[in-house]
Amino acid sequence: MRLTTITRAVGQTPLYPLRFEPIYQYRLWGGRRLANLLTAPLPGEGPVGEAWVLSDRPGHRSRVANGPLTGRTLGQLLKRFPEEILGAFAPRLSRFPLLLKFLDAHDLLSVQVHPSDRQTNYLPAGETGKTEAWVVLEAGRDSRVYAGLQPGTTAESLRRSLSAGVVSDCLAEFTPTPGDGVFLPAGTVHSVGGDTVVFEVQENSDVTFRLHDWDRVDAKTGRRRALQVDRAIACIDFGQGVLRPVPPVVETRGPVECERLFDCEFFRLWRLRGELPFPVGAAGVPRALACIEGTGQVEHDGAAYEVRRGDVLLLPAVVGRCVFRPHGQVSVLEVALPQSAPAAGAEHLADAATPRDDPGMQK
Repeated sequence: MRLTTITRAVGQTPLYPLRFEPIYQYRLWGGRRLANLLTAPLPGEGPVGEAWVLSDRPGHRSRVANGPLTGRTLGQLLKRFPEEILGAFAPRLSRFPLLLKFLDAHDLLSVQVHPSDRQTNYLPAGETGKTEAWVVLEAGRDSRVYAGLQPGTTAESLRRSLSAGVVSDCLAEFTPTPGDGVFLPAGTVHSVGGDTVVFEVQENSDVTFRLHDWDRVDAKTGRRRALQVDRAIACIDFGQGVLRPVPPVVETRGPVECERLFDCEFFRLWRLRGELPFPVGAAGVPRALACIEGTGQVEHDGAAYEVRRGDVLLLPAVVGRCVFRPHGQVSVLEVALPQSAPAAGAEHLADAATPRDDPGMQK
């Protein structure tokens, strides 16, 4: 049952709000807290650091988990129905340009940096840079976010701190609280951990260069993970300085409170909170919804699609505007492609490659 079957299925049943199976990823810094967020059981008993909930990565393409298209991959659907899914962006995109995840950082991620789209010397063929952002869902007393460098840090002083084992002296840090939005442009030195759970939106890239990995040994391999210090330092934006949570911009207050958290050249993200029905999606462009608190249903074309905490739905461009009907108080994140971008457009509620095993490709 390949694309011919998909053609018949879509010919009989129009595209609809699509939910995908999470793709769980082992990470030595992970935990088991995603079991409390997602309904799909975690694999095995080891640490699970990431759940990829909307992915068009080679070897890790999301599979539909609801409706007539169950089992089809996002890549298959995009290949056969680019205009229906991507709408206005179809002429410029060969794959879905974003990767959405939930992260359970029980321990600290490596101290790392991602290259930008402009640093082509550090990008494998077919890859983009990696700007990303987090919405903090859970945090505790020991939670930490490292984001940016202390004022005056240079490449030379950073190398000295790495050699002396005191790299944290160079890092800007803060204690996160649930609800914080953290924007991490490519070139930002960063890490997170201490039982912190976040939702992550990022460019569709998996290029990570590690500066420091806290001298850990991976229990799965019995070895320390590889570092890429020279490449990491070459990609750092040393003029950036200290980063803090972004102040949300309130766009609407009823029937739902709509806060814009991120608006950059790669993605836009709003947080929607309320208990009365409210619109989601937009005509002619795709949107993604992530329910982070409460339950409800998305209503489209006379049908209702149940949404639980941890569910992520893709609203194809042909689906357009829908109604989200909460079952009590809910909090939903809505993700859009930007209004103008190198390879990607949107309006919002305000108007009512080959899989890689390089250890440097992991956080």
